[in-house]
Amino acid sequence: MTDGESGAADDLTHTTDDGDVQMVDVGDKPDTARRAVARGEIHLAEPTVDAIRGDEIGKGDVLATARVGAVQAVKHTWETIPMCHQIPITNVATDFDVREDRVVLEVAVETTGKTGCEMEALEGVTTGLNVVWDMVKAAEKDDEGQYPGTRIEGVEVVAKEKRRLD
Repeated sequence: MTDGESGAADDLTHTTDDGDVQMVDVGDKPDTARRAVARGEIHLAEPTVDAIRGDEIGKGDVLATARVGAVQAVKHTWETIPMCHQIPITNVATDFDVREDRVVLEVAVETTGKTGCEMEALEGVTTGLNVVWDMVKAAEKDDEGQYPGTRIEGVEVVAKEKRRLD
């Protein structure tokens, strides 16, 4: 960067003037109602998806287990993401869409506080999808023990809302 140029690095709030990492001070921010929704998907072989639908996976109910994992991940995000605030989670909603060759997971997180809940929604999605993978990995392995078509992708925040409290 040349003199006079301004960039995102100048606006980083997770670093001190000396470049040390720090947690952002949100103490002066007003409490607001916040909601974030994240989504992602895991691609699977069609027979695996059929087994999920039929509750025929040997490890148990895939979606119920993934739902628990997603909620647990949301509640523990502050422990796994450095500099992430511990926030009061007021609601977590999970929605699974089982399609022909994939499972799509959407996680909505709500809180009332001084900082958003996007990271919590993302953690819920990634962990929930990882739980699906763990539950179905025996069905997904090929003859060499690899996962040629299994993949998690498209993880993104699809909505973020913030509104003043009345």
